[in-house]
Order: sequence, then C-alpha cells, then structure tokens
Amino acid sequence: MSFMKGDLLTKTRKLVKGLAKAEPVWLKAMEQAPPPSFPRVDGTIKTITLPEDVYVKKFFKKHPDSYYHDAIKFCGFNPPPARIFAWRVLELKEQGVNEEEAMTVANMEYRAEKKMKKNAYSRLKQIARLQGKKPPRNPYPSAIKEIQAEERKFVRDRFFDPKIKEIAQRLKEERAAEMQERTGGGR
Repeated sequence: MSFMKGDLLTKTRKLVKGLAKAEPVWLKAMEQAPPPSFPRVDGTIKTITLPEDVYVKKFFKKHPDSYYHDAIKFCGFNPPPARIFAWRVLELKEQGVNEEEAMTVANMEYRAEKKMKKNAYSRLKQIARLQGKKPPRNPYPSAIKEIQAEERKFVRDRFFDPKIKEIAQRLKEERAAEMQERTGGGR
C-alpha cells in the first residue's frame, strides 16, 4: 500500500473501489467522522540548538575520553562535564572575558576538578588499606567503565544461560556438518 498516496481512509477507499479488499465495518463511520489531517511542513525541520552547543563540541575535541559520558541521565541530577564546561565559558563571556581566555579558564577548572576527584579516591583507598578494609568502589568511575559494568551481566549470561548454550551447541553442530560436507562427506 506504500505506492498509494494518502492516509488510511483514502487507501482503504481505493482498495474497496478496486475490489481488492472487502469493505471493512469501520469504513462508513470513518467517512462520516474522518481523522484530522495535519498540514505538512515545507522544507526540512530545524534542529534545536542551544547557545552552549558550540562549546560542547569544542570540549569533546579537546577531551575525547569524556565523550562517553551520558548526555542525558534520567536517574541522575548531575549534568555531563561538557555541559558544565560550556556553561562556565558562557558565564565568563557574560562577565566580559574574551572567548579564548574563558575556554582556558573553564578547561583549567575541569582538569582541576578531575584531578581532585582522582586524588580523593586514591586517598579513600589509602584510608581503607590502613584500616585493613577492602577499598570502596570508585565514586567517580570513567564513563566507559560504567558502561562495561552495565554490560558485564549480559556478557556473563552467555556462559551460564542454558538457552544460549543450546543455541551455541546447535551452531557448532551446523558448522561441523557444513565442514563435513565441504571435505567430501566424511571420507
């Protein structure tokens, strides 16, 4: 039906009129009260851009390792580092600082915060070792490690899930049979 133009009502009318389809029960009711049609937008849809998007892109060029931080975390309130960087640049520009200096200051603040978090975790591990306890989980893990932690469950499942084991066994058998056919049928 993709070759016909129009909505569901128009397409159904054409099919019924051409005797390709029996008249559905709902057709008369839909003809009396047709669904609303929305006007088509001419041209392309404009993308939504925020004032800080330019600086977010520049941040990712400088710090590609930070690219994996989730831009939208529904379960958290902390914005990603790239947005914080961009907001700081805009804030400094409003105060009269030129763009290059604002980016340098925001970059230094970002690096200082990152270093501070790293030092705080190393100190936390030292304290745990001195107390003879197991070091705690890193409260500031890298985004890649967070993603890997989420995926770890699924990676382990492939070794212990009986359904997956059965599928793997079937694939092995199929490959063995295929190899046997290629070599000449078991000569």
